[in-house]
Amino acid sequence: MGNYAEFVRFRQEMNKKILEQGNLDIKRFFALDEKTYQEGSLSKKVKELMGLSASMVLRCDDCIAYHIIQARAAGASRDELFETFSISLLAGGSIVIPHLRRAVALMEELEKSEDVSRE
Repeated sequence: MGNYAEFVRFRQEMNKKILEQGNLDIKRFFALDEKTYQEGSLSKKVKELMGLSASMVLRCDDCIAYHIIQARAAGASRDELFETFSISLLAGGSIVIPHLRRAVALMEELEKSEDVSRE
């Protein structure tokens, strides 16, 4: 599981190093981010799909990967992800296409790993 496993490992390692510095502003921002995506009036899945769409329009590959992973974990289907991709493409225009390609590649990698873990 190449890209997915490396992304998760690097993200966890660096977040730990960042938070260990004890900077209160950074800790507060991380806490706000975590709180925002919790279940509320909108489901966690819907919030993650919204985050995914915003990340695609803003063209942040790390953010796109994170929200795909979180959306899948919250139960988002392939069809729901593709509807989110289509909204992102409409809002962001053709410049989103390279990020769409990488998003689909990651989604397929996640699907393969899910299939393997079910066996």
